[in-house]
Amino acid sequence: MSTDRAPGGAVTAETHCAYCALQCRTLLHRVGPRVEVEPSPDFPVNRGGLCQKGWTAPTLLTVPDRLRTPLVRRTGGTLAPASWDTALDLVAGRLARLRREHGPDSVAVFGGGGLTNEKAYALGKFARVALGTSQIDYNGRFCMASAAAAGNAAFGLDRGLPFPVTDLGDADVVLLAGANPAETMPPLMRHLTRPRLVVIDPRRTRTAEQAALHLQPAPGTDLALALGLLHLVVTEGHLDKEYLDTRTRGFDAAWRHAVSWWPERVEQVTGVPAADQREAVRILAGARNAYVLTGRGAEQHSKGTDTAAAFVNLALALGLPGRAGSGYGCLTGQGNGQGGREHGQKADQLPGYRSITDPAARAHVAGVWGVPPDSLPGPGRSAYELLDALGTPGGPRALLVFGSNPVVSAPHAAHVARRLAALDLLVVADLVPSETTELADVVLPVAQWAEEDGTTTSLEGRVLRRRPVTAPPASVRTDLEVLHGLATRLGQPADRFPTDPRTVFDELRRASRGGRADYSGISYARLDAGEALYWPCPEEAPAGAGAAPTGASGAHPGTPRLFLDRFAHPDGRARFAAVDHRDAAETPDAAYPLHATTGRVLAHYQSGAQTRRVPELVTAAPEAHVEVHPDTAARHGLRENGLARISSARGSVVARVRLVRTLRTDTVFLPFHFPGAGRANLLTGTALDPTSRMPEFKVSAVRVEPWPEDGPAGGAP
Repeated sequence: MSTDRAPGGAVTAETHCAYCALQCRTLLHRVGPRVEVEPSPDFPVNRGGLCQKGWTAPTLLTVPDRLRTPLVRRTGGTLAPASWDTALDLVAGRLARLRREHGPDSVAVFGGGGLTNEKAYALGKFARVALGTSQIDYNGRFCMASAAAAGNAAFGLDRGLPFPVTDLGDADVVLLAGANPAETMPPLMRHLTRPRLVVIDPRRTRTAEQAALHLQPAPGTDLALALGLLHLVVTEGHLDKEYLDTRTRGFDAAWRHAVSWWPERVEQVTGVPAADQREAVRILAGARNAYVLTGRGAEQHSKGTDTAAAFVNLALALGLPGRAGSGYGCLTGQGNGQGGREHGQKADQLPGYRSITDPAARAHVAGVWGVPPDSLPGPGRSAYELLDALGTPGGPRALLVFGSNPVVSAPHAAHVARRLAALDLLVVADLVPSETTELADVVLPVAQWAEEDGTTTSLEGRVLRRRPVTAPPASVRTDLEVLHGLATRLGQPADRFPTDPRTVFDELRRASRGGRADYSGISYARLDAGEALYWPCPEEAPAGAGAAPTGASGAHPGTPRLFLDRFAHPDGRARFAAVDHRDAAETPDAAYPLHATTGRVLAHYQSGAQTRRVPELVTAAPEAHVEVHPDTAARHGLRENGLARISSARGSVVARVRLVRTLRTDTVFLPFHFPGAGRANLLTGTALDPTSRMPEFKVSAVRVEPWPEDGPAGGAP
C-alpha cells in the first residue's frame, strides 16, 4: 500500500509515526478535513500497537495556532505576516551581506533528528555549498552522539541496533542501561515480555518495574558500575576467551582499568549492592542469548562515550556482539535519529557517514554535488559549542534553525536564549510556534510528517517510507522548497537543490555510495514494493559462495544483521576501549546537596512544542513536575502537589512536587518537555564529552525549596 484514494474522496496512506525512532507503521485515513490513525497490524516493530502520542498524532495537522504564513519581525519588535518572496528575499539578502562582510562562517545552520533523510541531506549540502559554511550541527548531538562514537570505535560502524528489533523477543536476557522504553517507546515492550530484564536506572521507572533485577546507581556513576560488571565477568569465570581471541582486540588494556573495580568499591561509588552486581552478571552470563542496550541515561554525560564503551566492553567480554541472537545496541531516540546522523547535517560529516576530513570522501561527495572538493569547508563547531558562539566575536552572526527548539532542549537554556537574542539574524523553519520562534527575526512555516513524501531510518537501520495523506495548508512550503528558494537567491543553479523528495533521495543514494551508511541500492520503488531494506545496501548484489540472498529485484537485499562474520574495522575485529571512571563535572556540595537528573515522560516528546498542543496529552501531563523522595521532601519542607523551586549554579526551575518513594533520597528528577519557568534545562550544565561533545544533561547539582503558588517564575540566578 502507498496512498490510496477511495470513491467519495476518502484517502488512506501507509506511513510511519511522527515521533520516536521506533517509527511504528500507521495507516492514516482522511475523509474531508478529518484524519484518523490506525496502527498497521502487520508491521513487525509495533505489531498493531501505538503509544498515546502515536494515537493522537493527527491532532497536529489541525492545531489552531499552526504556522500558515511567513512571519517577519517589524521595526516595533512584533512578528507580522509577510509573503514568501518578501521573507526569502530578506533572509537571502542578509545572509549574502553577512558572508560578504564577515566570511562564510558568519552564518550557521542548526538541524534536527526529526528531519527526513532527504531534508537532512539537503540541509548539509545547502550549508556547505550554498552558504560555504562549516558551522552546521544538529540536535541529535544531544541524543545519540556518545553511543555513536563508542560504536564507531568498537565496531568500525555505528548503527543503533545492528539487528532487527524483533530479535530482542527471542532473547533470554536484555540489559537496559539508562533506557526507559516503557515510557519513551512503549510498543518496544511487546518485544521484551519474554526476556528477563536487568535495568540500570537511578529511578524505578515503568521499565524497571517490569525487570527481574533493577540496579539503581547514583546519577553519574554508570561507568563505575559497568566496569564493576566487567570485573565480575572475569573474576567469576564468565569471560568468553575463544571469542576474545578470534574476534576482538584490546582486552588487556581494558582489563587494566576494570581490575580495580571490585564489587565493594563499586558499591561505595554507585550505591548498588555488591550482591545485586553479582546477580546481574549471573543472569547475563547464564543466558543462551542476551543483549546489552544503552539509552540516554548512560550516554548524556561528560563521559558518555566512555560509559557507552564500557557497556560495549561488557558485551564483548560475554561474546555477544556479532553473534546471532545476541548483541549490543543503542536505543536511538528521535524519529530519524539514525538517518539524521548519517547524511551530512553533523559538523564533522558528509553523506554516507563519511568523515569531512577524508580527502577521498570529499572528492566523492563534491563530484556528486558538482563542486570542487577544495570548496567544501572543514569540520565546524559541535551543537552546544555552536550555540554558545552565536553573536560573539568570531562566532556566527546568523543562524537558520530547522526542526529544533533549542531554547527548551539545549543545556544552560537561559544562556542559549541570550546567545540567540544576540544574533543579527535568526531564522526558524517550523510547523508550530515554539519558544525559539518567539526570538526569531523570520519564521518560515513548513509542512509536517503527514503532508509530504520522504524516508526515515529507524533505530534498527531500516529505511522506511513516509507518505502524505493530505496537502499542507496553502501558504505552507516544504523544507526542500525553502532550501531551494534560498539557494537560488544566493546564486545557486536551480537544479542543484531539487524540491522533489524522490529526486533528492536518488542523489543521496549516489552520495552515500561506498560510505559506511551505503544507501545506493535502496530506492523508492523497492521500498514501495514492500522490501525491508536495512543499510548498508550497496547497489551491487553480493556475489560468491555464501553470499546473502538477493532481493526481489535481484539487487542487494540489505543488511538486517551486521557483524555476523566480521566487524567493520579493516582486520574484522572489534575493539575493547580502555576506559576508567571519573566523577561528573559537577557533584553535590553544601550549597547544592542533591543530584538532579532529567528525562522524558510518556505523554510528551522532546521539547514538547508539538505534544503540548494535543489536549489528551496535556491532560495526562499538564505542567512541569519534580519527583522527590518523601524523606528528601520532608527535610526540605516540600509537600505533595505543592510548588518547589529547584536551583543549580546556572538557574532555577519552578515545578509541581510529586513524592516518589522508590526514588533515591539524593536525587530529584525533572522531565524536560516544558517551557518558561518549567524548563529543566535551565539547570543543566555545559560540560562536554571530549569525544562526542555531548553535554552533561543527566547530572546537575541542585538545591530544592518550597515555592508559593503566586511566587515569581524561575530562570537565571
